[in-house]
Amino acid sequence: MILIVDDKYENLFSLKTLLQLYAYETDTAASGEEALKKILKNEYSVIILDVQMPGMDGYEVAEAISGLNKTRDIPIIFLSAVNIDKRFIAKGYDSGGVDYITKPFDNDLLLLKVRTFYRLYEQRKELKKVEDTLRSEIEMRKRSQQEVEQVNSLLEFKVEERTRDLTQLNKDLENRNAELAQYAYLASHDLQEPLRKIITFIKIINEKYLSNIPEAQKEMTKVITSSERMRNLINALLSYSKLTADSYFAPVNLNEVIKDVLADLELPIKEKQALIQVTTLPQVEAIASQMRQLFQNLLSNALKFSKTTIQPQIKIYSGQVDELSLDAEPVKTGKYVRIHVSDNGIGLDESYIDKIFVIFQRLHSRTQYEGTGIGLAIVKKIVEKHNGLIGVKSHEGEGATFTIVLPLKQSNNAH
Repeated sequence: MILIVDDKYENLFSLKTLLQLYAYETDTAASGEEALKKILKNEYSVIILDVQMPGMDGYEVAEAISGLNKTRDIPIIFLSAVNIDKRFIAKGYDSGGVDYITKPFDNDLLLLKVRTFYRLYEQRKELKKVEDTLRSEIEMRKRSQQEVEQVNSLLEFKVEERTRDLTQLNKDLENRNAELAQYAYLASHDLQEPLRKIITFIKIINEKYLSNIPEAQKEMTKVITSSERMRNLINALLSYSKLTADSYFAPVNLNEVIKDVLADLELPIKEKQALIQVTTLPQVEAIASQMRQLFQNLLSNALKFSKTTIQPQIKIYSGQVDELSLDAEPVKTGKYVRIHVSDNGIGLDESYIDKIFVIFQRLHSRTQYEGTGIGLAIVKKIVEKHNGLIGVKSHEGEGATFTIVLPLKQSNNAH
């Protein structure tokens, strides 16, 4: 809206009529005092102000308008038929006017200036709204950032607190596991001697006193078999409990390890007429006795679960990878060795794969296959002790492939 200030009615009427012809909304004031009252109540985009008025003249009104925060940006156009000297024009600009037009004036020129200052004021107002919105957005984001930082600080504190608790719990668990392993070792070790005597005396009784009683010998054979199974189970428990003890990593030639394992398994290999193929394996930093146990268990399993209808074939081969992954792409100079132990045996249903590494977990009855159910649990524990991974791929009736990934060099020499 445009405010026209003039003490003469005819001037107000003519200017108002002219502006309304061009669709400008207008308001009028007949004195400086009335103009100031209206300016405080309403919002104007341009003020056309007469210089010569009774009471407050145009200059005083302009100074008052320019002195208020609410109105200081409203463009003021002075109109004067009397004060047309340069010093009066200069005074108009000094008092806050943006233009000074002398009468008589050209209507088109006045309209052009009104349109220009009107548009500039509206643009400035829109820009201010945008600035206010941006300022508000910035303040809101600052508050949000502060809230996020507060939440993060609280979370960091909670995480640190929880980490401390978990660290302590982990230490307690390690201590308890060590105690449990020590107890299992001692218990198993203490059971060995009486069991050895039981087996020895049962065999003596069987051979010396029951040789002529076939039925009694048959029952005694069952006792001997059960006792042997118990001894195997105790030995397996001893092996499993020993894995918790601290050991030191050292360079291990896996080819020599497998050579020794094959020598130990010479009898079952001949009985099964198994074909064993081994490619050259790299040297790794490991615990030699545990590597031997690992391959002994894997090869024993492969022989045990072979098919009776075809010749057992077991392949051991490897490749290097650059990450601790069962499926990483091969790399000649990788930091890890990935070893595969593959067979053409009875295989297993993939839905049971997660169970086979659990201690005492069996997929077959003892009448089908002998065993303690600890062998693969020992293999998994050895792999984990060496900071590695183990997995298996198999289909029932199609054999199995066990994959082990081990670091070539251990980051910590003691474990």
